[in-house]
Amino acid sequence: MNAPPATPARPLCIKLHPSDNVAIVVNSGGLKAGARLEDGLVLVDAVPQGHKVALADIPKGGAVIRYGETIGYATLPLGKGAWVNEFLVELPEPPPLASLPLATNVPAPLPPLEGYSFQGYRNADGSVGTRNILGISTSVHCVAGVVDHVVALIKQRLLPKYPHVDDVVGLNHLYGCGVAINAPAAIVPIRTVQNLTLNPNFGGEILVIGLGCEKLQPERLMPELSPEAARRNILSLQDERFTGFQAMVSGILEMAEARLELLNRRRRETCPAADLVVGLQCGGSDAFSGVTANPAVGYAADLIVRAGGTVMFSEVTEVRDAVHLLTPRVVDEAVGKALIREMAWYDDYLARGSTDRSANPSPGNKKGGLSNIVEKALGSIVKSGTSPIQAVLAPGERATTKGLIFAATPASDFVCGTQQLASGMTLQVFTTGRGTPYGLAAAPVIKVATRRDLAARWHDLMDLDAGRIATGEASIEEVGWELFRLILEVASGKKPWSDVWGLHNALAVFNPAPVT
Repeated sequence: MNAPPATPARPLCIKLHPSDNVAIVVNSGGLKAGARLEDGLVLVDAVPQGHKVALADIPKGGAVIRYGETIGYATLPLGKGAWVNEFLVELPEPPPLASLPLATNVPAPLPPLEGYSFQGYRNADGSVGTRNILGISTSVHCVAGVVDHVVALIKQRLLPKYPHVDDVVGLNHLYGCGVAINAPAAIVPIRTVQNLTLNPNFGGEILVIGLGCEKLQPERLMPELSPEAARRNILSLQDERFTGFQAMVSGILEMAEARLELLNRRRRETCPAADLVVGLQCGGSDAFSGVTANPAVGYAADLIVRAGGTVMFSEVTEVRDAVHLLTPRVVDEAVGKALIREMAWYDDYLARGSTDRSANPSPGNKKGGLSNIVEKALGSIVKSGTSPIQAVLAPGERATTKGLIFAATPASDFVCGTQQLASGMTLQVFTTGRGTPYGLAAAPVIKVATRRDLAARWHDLMDLDAGRIATGEASIEEVGWELFRLILEVASGKKPWSDVWGLHNALAVFNPAPVT
């Protein structure tokens, strides 16, 4: 259990950059009007925890600066010591994509980090899983109820006979029929569902359950299979050999047991940290995200890259307003153009839905002190660390490059997690300030709390307390190393809290194509 939150005995605010004209309140419960900071500044308003206080007089229309960047413009004159809340900050224009610098400040490679390993499951294609799971995919949502029924039976009847298999997971989704299957944007959900079956945590022994009449035929999910292999791995419920529901169930159980026998022969073996594929995500973010948890995750991300591993960060809308800080870091202009391509695609996607980036952040984000998407994005991209960006993936594409990768996904927790699984992520690190019981059945999720208050209150849901950085009890580097070691432990089989309690969210395949 985490220690109780360390509430500073004195009023405490954090200013991140010398040019900032706002700081955030650290104290649990916030600060009352009249509180005096160490530099003599007196608060003229009560300011909640995580919210901003003006460090200088800001005129109407004046820039509100945090992270050394303009996060908006004051809608009213703001006096020194005033509470700077979301209603007082006007959203600025996003960075123009056409004029962004590309590969103009590529970071030098960091020193190699050698000697770190984990106990993983090596696959025939050279990839390494952190879990040994029987995955049962679906070609259409019509069969989801049957798969859920069968998964429960497998766990009850079969799984105890195969102790070296960690779990059986049904990969249900809402795609497959009633959709414009040949629409250009349909490539996103189709390749997502295809690549989910290739995730290293399934060991190449995936089953596909279809109905038979769907637009997305089961064979399309595993195009590399021979006809003989397809008969072993694909089952359609409308097959005329089945008379009654129990016959369908028996057919699936027979196929599943054959796969379980093969998976049960596998054993964990020592694998270099270079075989890690770690996804990064944040949900329920607050103003501390960019101060504590995300910088610590960024430090750990650099360690993984230094060890030769792969790290993917995502969430287009939480990158878009800080993309000008990322395009100089890409390894070459081609990667930079791919990053701009994904930003432009999403701009157009939002416009076609008659919305824009102002739909993010959420009410909880705002309650946690984030005024707008610009402030949120500046704190979000810190997860990427300082390594050069080696590649950019379109939604659902599979990673083929090591190092730091941007995998384009929506910011939605469930959609981002699903898309990262399709891209080959085998372990995810998830930062949160407001708190969420989020988890994935197909890959372990390490949850990092941004605040001591949250880590103590949710002591059996949060895996790591990064709030110690804000209170001065630990440095970014110390928590980063702690997270890196925890990643190796979880990759080797240690269960994070979401797996201890079996808290797993449903898959949510991103489908920008029309539904007919």
